[in-house]
Amino acid sequence: MLIHPTADRLRLLSLRAMADAYLAQPHDQGTLGLDFDARLALLVDAEVLARALDVASYDAVRGFVAAAVERFGGVDICVANAGGPPARLFEETTPADWRAAADLNLMSTVWFAKETLPLMRQRRWGRFIAITSVTVKQPVEGLILSNAVRAGVSGLVKTLSNEYGRYNVLVNNVCPGYTATARLISLSRAMAEKEGVEPKQIEERWAEQTALGRLGRPEEFADLVVFLASGRASYITGASIAVDGGLVKGIY
Repeated sequence: MLIHPTADRLRLLSLRAMADAYLAQPHDQGTLGLDFDARLALLVDAEVLARALDVASYDAVRGFVAAAVERFGGVDICVANAGGPPARLFEETTPADWRAAADLNLMSTVWFAKETLPLMRQRRWGRFIAITSVTVKQPVEGLILSNAVRAGVSGLVKTLSNEYGRYNVLVNNVCPGYTATARLISLSRAMAEKEGVEPKQIEERWAEQTALGRLGRPEEFADLVVFLASGRASYITGASIAVDGGLVKGIY
């Protein structure tokens, strides 16, 4: 998600409206609706460029960012997000699984950073927000690919925050826990099939692991992303912040 409005208030309103609309999409179809850009434009009262692309492809990411810059003149905010790798135990993984997971979750973030951070540096203002998972703080059983690869994104984010902080470009990492999304439903189904139970039992087990005793709502996650993208989060960079309802038991 790339945003380049003209004022900070517009950044907030645009990002929140886009997040709400995006979360309402049936992502399991694998494509954006044909009228997605039109619906976003109506919500934010602004021009929108929406495009389905393979974020694991550097050429695709470079083309998308270039199109956004040509249309809007620059990029102020980049939220780098992608789907997660499949649930696997280590012995179930293949070399192709590891390559695909690295391309999807680590390299896609690298590609967006490579294309957007120099633009933000030139403007001396920017927000780069990577979306990973609570697995970077507390590994989740059965998600070896996510546990391993997403941790690399945290290291990338911390390093980039040091390199770009002097240019007023802030780089952070948001780590959602068990959140009621299509991705979570897919994971619960896969794990339930292996264990011979109902998906609801898996989801209830996850909820019991949190301090709040429930799954997260997508809008609760989106609210933090919007805050980090705003001017009010002007002294937060290099952070990996969990939105997990108290799932992580460690201090940090």
